Amino acid sequence: MGKGLRINDKTPYRTMGPVTPEEYESRAERYDKQLKETVGYDPTGKTVEEKIAAMRAYREDQYEKLTDAVYKRRGWTENGVPTPEKLKEIGMDFPGLLDVVEKHI
Repeated sequence: MGKGLRINDKTPYRTMGPVTPEEYESRAERYDKQLKETVGYDPTGKTVEEKIAAMRAYREDQYEKLTDAVYKRRGWTENGVPTPEKLKEIGMDFPGLLDVVEKHI
């Protein structure tokens, strides 16, 4: 949203859910299936906490890959800052703006 760096482009903790063991257990069949088929993690014999950690790690990794792809497509650095070249391309290569951007490259 143009309000900071990559660290500011995080989703709320809740969106990478499930958050609690109760939440996982309420849909255990669904989550176990996702772990097996999508994540490639066998949940058999694992604790609910281990399953939640595996699911979150996978989802957070996928989010980071998506963020990388979006930044690349927009012509930004890996930290979420428009490159001077991109600013020139879109006609926003103003000296003051370039000074701010270059501090974060």
